[in-house]
Amino acid sequence: MAVIHRTTLTPGKLELLTTWLPAQPWYGGDGRRPELTKAGGFRLDDPQGEVGMEFMVVTDVSGDRPVSYHVPLTYRGAPLEGADHALIGTPEHGVLGRRWIYDGTHDPVLVAQLHALVAGDAKAQHQSLSDTPDPTVTAGFTGAAVPGPIRPAAVAEAPHATDIVVDAADGGRGGRLTMRVTRVLRPGETDVAGVLGHVVAGWRLPDGAEARGVFAVVTAAAGIRSPAS
Repeated sequence: MAVIHRTTLTPGKLELLTTWLPAQPWYGGDGRRPELTKAGGFRLDDPQGEVGMEFMVVTDVSGDRPVSYHVPLTYRGAPLEGADHALIGTPEHGVLGRRWIYDGTHDPVLVAQLHALVAGDAKAQHQSLSDTPDPTVTAGFTGAAVPGPIRPAAVAEAPHATDIVVDAADGGRGGRLTMRVTRVLRPGETDVAGVLGHVVAGWRLPDGAEARGVFAVVTAAAGIRSPAS
């Protein structure tokens, strides 16, 4: 169960993302410094109780029109080996001390739990309340999930998404799947026809209206290469 602490984080998540976002290939800014607001999201629980996971939505209002970005984050109490390229920052938490915040698409714990959410083996949790499921997050799977523990085999950036190829952690012949994590959210686009699995969730627009869109889909594995390969 994820415990949400009512405390400080210094520097804050929005401050860290203001620096990190413009360096991402799917960021659509025009060179201006982002003006970010927190717009929604949800969490997943780590079965081992060690890694915090948040699927955060931030909206950039610096340009002519607001753009909402989906940023999965993981919060760790120690560095994740081999993931320096995915580190967003190391803020101080008022209760837990130093935290290492990563782009969750490169964190095997978040990747495994996202697969579990789509497969029906995990439940989305409220972003701001402890031990509270979030029924507004819907997920489904029509194909065959990779059996047993999984691992991210490759990660690649697309123009508006991040593709994560996953397979069985033991190297078995359970098949491969691609989980495409939407980065640039489109309000009202919830059509998931033709995919093997999906996650649909909501967020708030700057005018206060509620929006829903596709946060992730699952397809057959494609031939992508890891940035490190």
